Amino acid sequence: MYDGTTRPPFSPPAARRRRFRRAAAPAVALALSAVLLGGCGTARDTAGDAEPAATAAKGFPVTIDNCGIRTTYRKPPSRVLTIHQHPAELMLALGLKDRMIGTAFPDSAVLPHLREDYEALPQLAKKEPSFETVLEAGPDLVYGGYASAFAENEGRSRKAFADAGINTYLNREYCGKKQVSMQDTYDEVRTVGSIFGVRDRAAELAAGLKARVDRTTEAVKGAPAVPVFVYDSGDKAAFTAGGKSLGTEIIQRAGGRNVFADLDKVFGDASWEQVVERKPEVIAIYDYAGAGSVEQKKQFLLSQPALADVPAVKNKRFVVLPLTATLVGVRPPYAVEELARALHPERFR
Repeated sequence: MYDGTTRPPFSPPAARRRRFRRAAAPAVALALSAVLLGGCGTARDTAGDAEPAATAAKGFPVTIDNCGIRTTYRKPPSRVLTIHQHPAELMLALGLKDRMIGTAFPDSAVLPHLREDYEALPQLAKKEPSFETVLEAGPDLVYGGYASAFAENEGRSRKAFADAGINTYLNREYCGKKQVSMQDTYDEVRTVGSIFGVRDRAAELAAGLKARVDRTTEAVKGAPAVPVFVYDSGDKAAFTAGGKSLGTEIIQRAGGRNVFADLDKVFGDASWEQVVERKPEVIAIYDYAGAGSVEQKKQFLLSQPALADVPAVKNKRFVVLPLTATLVGVRPPYAVEELARALHPERFR
């Protein structure tokens, strides 16, 4: 998974000669998307800037301000290419498979109830497709998950697509946000619903996702908060989720406490000495392509003598979360429930 910045390398014990690289966390995407700064997906009807009403579909025109780029849609897009997995899952959850012409850059296993539809769509590339590949597919909208979807240095800037007559939309997480929250997931669903003229469907989906979170937080209400350490990657230092991340809110709502919530970033490095000092009882391992397998990460943690007395390591209490489950999209509410069941199994019997 890449947003344009390399992460600390991780060398699992079984494969020391290999070096795994991955992009930096959502907070640093700001540096790569300065030209995209501005509003983050606010939808509103704007008749004044649109074509005459006679040419517009029912409920349109709709104008969207997305990362400082203002786009007016006279009708719902009908040929959409998603770059990165979480935009594809969001569209499928909204029942928009028939508007999609392909996907690119799968990152982890797809949500089970969306898997069949996802696998039926053409995959244009294992990573971000080239500008020429996108043009050949003939989309009328490209929906990117990470800032790297529209990497200017690779010829995929939003301006380049606009010049080619193709609209673009970037996940609001990469609009320079310094704090990502669960509310962003609901807002993203509603904004995409506005673009495609399915506002009622989007409102229903957002309400359902919120209800899932509310049910879970109610189930763990009053339970002692379990100290959780997020292990993303790294061997010389621990690359972990900080207090600005959606991952921290997921942990809180699941009845846990991120032991590095005081790290004033979305992601950042922590020393292994700090991990030992903070005594996490559970380690949440982030799973994604290109950073070593979950089993390799577990073996690395278990093989470090300095971590032997850390409660989570000593008791082999690991929880696996796909990284996509911590990104703005439809997955975070599912992650809250999954994590809560692991932290407080007694509350779900």
